[in-house]
Amino acid sequence: MNKIKNICICLTGLALYFSANTSMASEVITKADAKRPNILVILTDDMGYGDVGFNGAKDIFTPNLDQLAAAGTRFDSAYNAHPFCGPSRAGIMTGRYPHKFGSQFNLPTSNRSGGIGIPVNETFISEELQDAGYFTGAIGKWHLGEEAQYHPNNRGFDQFYGFLNGGHDYFPENFKAAYERQRKRGMNHTIFHYLRPLERNGVEVDETEYVTDGLSREAQGFIRQASKNKQQPFFLYLAYNAPHSPMQATKDDLEVFKHIKNEKRRIYAAMVYAVDRGVKKIVDTLKETEQLDNTLIVFFSDNGGRADYGASNFPLKGVKGSVQEGGFRTPMFFHWPQGVEAGKEYIHPISTLDLYPTFASLANAKIANTKKLDGKNLYPFLANNKSARPGEMIYALRHRKGLSQASARRDNFKAINVGKVWKLYDIEKDPGEENDLSEKYPIILREMVAEMEIWSWSNTQPLWFHIQKEGFEWREKSMPRFHETFALPKLN
Repeated sequence: MNKIKNICICLTGLALYFSANTSMASEVITKADAKRPNILVILTDDMGYGDVGFNGAKDIFTPNLDQLAAAGTRFDSAYNAHPFCGPSRAGIMTGRYPHKFGSQFNLPTSNRSGGIGIPVNETFISEELQDAGYFTGAIGKWHLGEEAQYHPNNRGFDQFYGFLNGGHDYFPENFKAAYERQRKRGMNHTIFHYLRPLERNGVEVDETEYVTDGLSREAQGFIRQASKNKQQPFFLYLAYNAPHSPMQATKDDLEVFKHIKNEKRRIYAAMVYAVDRGVKKIVDTLKETEQLDNTLIVFFSDNGGRADYGASNFPLKGVKGSVQEGGFRTPMFFHWPQGVEAGKEYIHPISTLDLYPTFASLANAKIANTKKLDGKNLYPFLANNKSARPGEMIYALRHRKGLSQASARRDNFKAINVGKVWKLYDIEKDPGEENDLSEKYPIILREMVAEMEIWSWSNTQPLWFHIQKEGFEWREKSMPRFHETFALPKLN
């Protein structure tokens, strides 16, 4: 009875919220006050900006993603909180830049991620939604900690299926055989984590399908399970590991792309296509269970693609790991028939950090006053295409050996330093970062660099490093060396 009462209170609060924002909402969006939406996040791994049809891909076919994008709102300038996977995912889950709580590097490669993970005092969006009455599930790649206190089931997810580390082989017949060989040799604590069995809620399982297909199957199962109680909305975080390495595709998917002569590109395309096939099955399941109309589907990648593995970030410069556009700008859309306008392009810069407050608002979740967030609630700004952060910055900061690469976007301008020289671009007109405007607008550049330097002062030292050598170099090179990162020549 209390649960029903709480749901009624939440629905009333949501209706009041949208009523108060009618000036910012279109007619189609105001339908959303009737019921809190299901939220389905579909996250790919290392997908290039230009590797989906709705972002201009010509050789890779993604008809199902394209259909969803066309029937929803597409984001032209969506950015991740970091240009590689672990910190990026930490940002998604916490709504904060990973630099603020020491998660600037991927977790250690050692067994069980060195026994560490994202600090438990950082409340995940899954915990907020679970507390708000959502049925929650995580499927696929986790990469946020493997010990019990960091496990998805202890970070707000009722259900988990997948793997806890940063990647996995795709063909069970191969990874199971390799795992058994290493286990029989007594390598229990040193078996390569890409070979370990997948798990369901902490219990190892025998996956028999190509892993991308297995994750799609599990997403369908979760949706069907959720449909049994339609009074309770669901939150599903579906984190595909495709098209992340190892580059492994099915014969049938490779056949679809026989027109691509470059072998790396062909395998990569087939891996993306497997995701697209899975998305069709998931959408069909939402239709079958009569949940599609009130499900917010959010699609994006965790960072840019790797050209050396066949990805393309065209027309952007840079690749995964870079603070250039191609490193952390992602293809992205919202699809929600009852709440998001169809056929629209939102042109203003957004961050994946914005998902936390947006989801919380839609769910009428009560975020604690002590919770610090770096994102914005996007929803009120979508209908009239107004910026959610006029005059405010989106940051990217990547530490490399002996230097820190940094960039910041404010409205149409982007300041960037990938060596020891700051440059300025009008990123709306010049997404390829070709025409440096630092001499034309020196004051704008200085203001942006100064603002980012202030932001950096509240960053914390890394709690871990991906490999021991990185930690040694951090100390040897007196990192992060911000006195060099934010240095500018004197004005004439």
